[in-house]
Amino acid sequence: MGQGIDAPINILLVTSRQTKRWVIPKGNIMTGLPLHRAAAVEAEEEAGVLGLVCPTPLGSYRYRKRRGNGASLMIDVDVFCLAVNTELGAWKEQPERERRWFSLADAAQAVDEPDLRDLIRSFGPTDFKAATRRGGILSAVASTSRVGSMFAWFQRLLPKSGNFFDMFEAHVVTVVAAADALARLLQDGNRDHIREVIERESDADEINREVLRTVRETFLTPFDRGAITSLISSLDDAIDEMQAAVQAIDLYELRGFEQEMKDIGAIIVDAARLTAEAMPLLRDVAANGVRLHELTERLVRMESQSDDIYRIGVKRAFAELKADDVQGFIVAREVYDHLERIVDAFKAVANEIDGIVIDHS
Repeated sequence: MGQGIDAPINILLVTSRQTKRWVIPKGNIMTGLPLHRAAAVEAEEEAGVLGLVCPTPLGSYRYRKRRGNGASLMIDVDVFCLAVNTELGAWKEQPERERRWFSLADAAQAVDEPDLRDLIRSFGPTDFKAATRRGGILSAVASTSRVGSMFAWFQRLLPKSGNFFDMFEAHVVTVVAAADALARLLQDGNRDHIREVIERESDADEINREVLRTVRETFLTPFDRGAITSLISSLDDAIDEMQAAVQAIDLYELRGFEQEMKDIGAIIVDAARLTAEAMPLLRDVAANGVRLHELTERLVRMESQSDDIYRIGVKRAFAELKADDVQGFIVAREVYDHLERIVDAFKAVANEIDGIVIDHS
């Protein structure tokens, strides 16, 4: 992934050991490890990268693999999204492979498998990056958030014309940034990430207030007024819960986090990414209805998997802490509750988007 919320999305490919063609890191199923964690292990061994991996697969593809005995067999591969935050200088398979960052378009061209090519293309935002390059109110948000030209287009918001789409997209920028900061916190425990989430939430509140004010002052709106306020409120609920989560972590001075917490954090990052793609597509619901439905389906699927991870994490925390550290279990349960409510909020966003699609497609 590119670094920074205004960076282009890139994908890291590695060369295969035998044919030296460009592939994604992959491997066999590992006994005792969930598939997404096994994928993270393969990424570290083959590409020398670390990060949080979303437990919900992006999709799957098939390819034919030649065995050492000469057999050529079809292999099914589940693909997971790993947000890279560390590139190792040395790693296990470095002598056998080359690694290289590609743009999504170039990566799709570089791989041989048609299904994988389609998966790579489906990962990219269709309009979000172009939307964030438009000029736009809230210059204070730009300076306090330090995201540079990403928020330049705030300055041109015209409340009288009801520029709701710009405001939706502005809000989701803050949501993506806060989700990334939360995920970094769950991974390394650095307290700077807490401050960033709180700052992002403050930015989002300002945009939320601007949307609600504009709804009151605008005669013509692109959607029903209730749909506009429900959508921005659902988005705001997501970042509000992110703030609540980091404040709880700060209050209880947590430094280490269970794997299930990290897994839900990875789901939050990917849910924010999907939501960021969906917002600009609302500018033309009729033309983008199919893609919007695909994105909301993914969000709902992520929420369901997050529920499963939540139950596993809470159950394990109870089993490990109930006898010796009741307070520790209560704290862990509270953090899990906040993380789960963030994902629930993204599902609510998906439901609001589905309602708009039904009404306007």
